[in-house]
Amino acid sequence: MAIGERIHFFRLLRGMTQKFLGMSVGFPEKSADVRLAQYETGTRTPKADLTAELAKVLDVSPMALDVPNIDSYLGLMHTLFTLEDVYGLKIGEIDGEVCLRLDKFKGNDYKALFEMFYSWNEQAQKLKNGEITKEEYDRWRYYYPDFDHRPDTVKVPPKELTDMLTETLDENN
Repeated sequence: MAIGERIHFFRLLRGMTQKFLGMSVGFPEKSADVRLAQYETGTRTPKADLTAELAKVLDVSPMALDVPNIDSYLGLMHTLFTLEDVYGLKIGEIDGEVCLRLDKFKGNDYKALFEMFYSWNEQAQKLKNGEITKEEYDRWRYYYPDFDHRPDTVKVPPKELTDMLTETLDENN
């Protein structure tokens, strides 16, 4: 799902009109709905500061809006292939069901992803068991990792920080 589709999804989830959301992020009343429509349809792509402001008004993390383009089965498959290449995600079969799993021989990636998946599964089980509401589960997902309170959870630095550090290291080499 592209960023425009995510904005649209969360806007509808929050019961907002395009005009209301547009005005809430600072667009003039006359053009607020048109501007928002442009972002939702993908005619325009919001810059980081606007994405952050939209996320704030929609009450989600900016990362919940800025996701890979998985708006088709092919896009999703290529995203999964990339996850296999980069993080060692594997496909297999358990009891006749196709499952995705982590490759435990992937070292640090395995440990970090295992902890994250474990936290996700823990929240999904709480939802299934009625210990938390769907709204609490969604809040946990849409703000991940902010509401992940497991003491051993791996906290991943923001992408902007890792990009900046990588760029600085590249410049110094």
